[in-house]
Amino acid sequence: MPLRVVFMGTPEFSVPTLRSLIAAGHEIVACYTQPPRPAGRRGLELVASPVQTTAEGLGIPVYSPLSLKGSKEQDTFRGHRADVAVVVAYGLLLPQVVLDMPVHGCFNGHASLLPRWRGAAPIQRAIMAGDKETGMMVMKMEAGLDTGPVAMTARVPITAQSTAGSLHDELAATGAGLMVDAMARLERGTLTLTPQAADGATYAGKISKTETRIDWSRSASEVHRNIMGLSPSPGAWCEMELSGKPQRVKVLAADVRDNIAVPGAILDDMIIGCGTGSVKLTRLQKAGSKAMDADEFLRGNTLPQGAVLS
Repeated sequence: MPLRVVFMGTPEFSVPTLRSLIAAGHEIVACYTQPPRPAGRRGLELVASPVQTTAEGLGIPVYSPLSLKGSKEQDTFRGHRADVAVVVAYGLLLPQVVLDMPVHGCFNGHASLLPRWRGAAPIQRAIMAGDKETGMMVMKMEAGLDTGPVAMTARVPITAQSTAGSLHDELAATGAGLMVDAMARLERGTLTLTPQAADGATYAGKISKTETRIDWSRSASEVHRNIMGLSPSPGAWCEMELSGKPQRVKVLAADVRDNIAVPGAILDDMIIGCGTGSVKLTRLQKAGSKAMDADEFLRGNTLPQGAVLS
């Protein structure tokens, strides 16, 4: 029998799982998502989340409470008579009373190899820390932050070319298939749960603005990991002297090189010195402009050799 599912998610990352559950034949009785947020240059327009837009297009009822702690919101949730709640990047903590409402509980699709990188930014943190792999996990939710027992795991390698954007897309697709498999096993009564390891827990805190400015005094590998881990958003950045004035430029991709130069110094072919080694900038974006490969960027911008980036 198909499961009665309450789906809870907000960003684009959540959408493949929602669509895959529907394609697998489950009944999505309600979608919960974050309320529309201000967007646009002036922040005057309220924009619905990708999950809300998708759900409304599919005729699924959408709920966007600011909290699930109130009795009214909890009564509404109880009224869905869900077999299970599936949560993927929802953005709100669920009180224990809500976690206990679905017949089989609530299952979360999380983008890390728990207990490593619990929290808000696991994809970025895995790249920035130099992890060689990450993955998706389906876990049964508890009141703690990403602490529940694990039902299923899929591992994904992190390469030197991985960005947060490319890894995001790969993990979203992987997680969708993994959750469908987990729900099929739940239907059959064959889903097993394993407690998370007691050791190795790390916290993936939100990315702060201070982390986005490139520190050329760090090693080339550290600079490279930060560039790739912050690409495409919010983007690692530096100031370049362009058209006679300093401009903020995002660096969206780079390669590690072994050239030696003063940290921040520009060598030939967009190679920039670091504390140890160097990086070659391969994709950049000026404020208000499109992202472009380094060759295209240099056709419209001159960077004198020996100048030092800040």
